[in-house]
Amino acid sequence: MPAHNVETLIRQAATDMESAGLFFGHGTDNAIDEACWAASHVFGLAPDFGDEALARKVSEEERERFEALVTERIETRKPLAYLIGEAWFAGLAFEVDENVLVPRSPLAELIVEGFAPWVEPNQLRRVVDVGTGSGCLAIATAVYWPQVKVDAVDISPEAIALARRNVERHGVSDRVEVIESDLLDALAGRRYDVILANPPYVPTASMAELPEEYRWEPALGLEAGEDGLDLVRRLLDTAADHLEEDGVLIVEVGEAAEGLETLLLERGIEFTWLEFEHGGDGVALVERGALVSRIHGG
Repeated sequence: MPAHNVETLIRQAATDMESAGLFFGHGTDNAIDEACWAASHVFGLAPDFGDEALARKVSEEERERFEALVTERIETRKPLAYLIGEAWFAGLAFEVDENVLVPRSPLAELIVEGFAPWVEPNQLRRVVDVGTGSGCLAIATAVYWPQVKVDAVDISPEAIALARRNVERHGVSDRVEVIESDLLDALAGRRYDVILANPPYVPTASMAELPEEYRWEPALGLEAGEDGLDLVRRLLDTAADHLEEDGVLIVEVGEAAEGLETLLLERGIEFTWLEFEHGGDGVALVERGALVSRIHGG
């Protein structure tokens, strides 16, 4: 039996996954990165492992475990994050399962930057993460900005339980409160500098067209009515009551971006599409003043 090294196995796995027509969009966007992630998990390598790790010899038992994982990924079309029970976001590892979406938001970049230039990072005090899922947005905010207190809300009891485990895992339970809530409904009297929302935004008709990998994710976290904006409309109606004077609503809507732009223009709400250095789109920012002006007809 010829000796294998990590690089050889990664390249073969990437070839096999590409040949099988897998979809990559749950933590990676290509076969090589997906194979590297699997290798990092099986061989106990740092996520950003380099040439030395690639040259490492692999035992027969390790090879079998790696190939079994790749085979399961191909045969089931289940996202790798679910197969290994972990995903990375903003440089942090999070427990995930099929009760929450796999973290993949461009909002990580915004969090690391402290929401600048829209918010002065050092003056940031309170943030709410709406539809927290695994808790990744809320926890990353707390980890990167130690002065900030974050509320993490979700309607799913299963997601709430998982988010609480991740809060404990990262040691931020003193500053991240996980709350079961339908959007902002359970947050009466609470105000924030930033409302961060990555709600479900897939139009109902698009659900059947999604790659098979998405079928493993909870529909509750994806589907949002005829145009994908059912929950965003509710947020626009209630966000002003939960924002500080200079607060902002940041909402990610992905493929529903065109519909959101039409909705905001129809309502006369000024907004900004955010751009990301590392890719990603469909994220809009609305200042509280724009929401209040619309409410009062100004």
